[in-house]
Amino acid sequence: MTSQLDLAKVSARKWFRRGLWMLFAGFLVFSAGYYVYRNWTVSEGSRSGTLFKISKKGVVFKTYEGQLHLAGSVMMSPQSTWDFSAVNEQVYQQLQSYEGKLVKCHYKQKVDPFVWQGDTEYLVYKVEPVQ
Repeated sequence: MTSQLDLAKVSARKWFRRGLWMLFAGFLVFSAGYYVYRNWTVSEGSRSGTLFKISKKGVVFKTYEGQLHLAGSVMMSPQSTWDFSAVNEQVYQQLQSYEGKLVKCHYKQKVDPFVWQGDTEYLVYKVEPVQ
């Protein structure tokens, strides 16, 4: 014979498991949505100018950061400087070879990139010299 207490324990265990599965499913949906949000591309484009700085920096996550003096501006000022992050080491090495030269950087602007993607929301994925 099972008592009312045993039936209540079985029922409580069943609801507790369901609650844990629901919590887990909610966490997965939230995580996927958060990942998509952080990687959402707001705009794509290119900018041209003189590459005057490219560096690898970071304590935990090493990122590749650079600065471009935009073409058409005479004086160097914060308004004529464009900060960006390179997506990987291959692009970083290309950028290093073009330092001090006129280049065209193709980028994707993210809503809010992860810390391992770079310090800026502009992620350069391709660079080419301007003749």
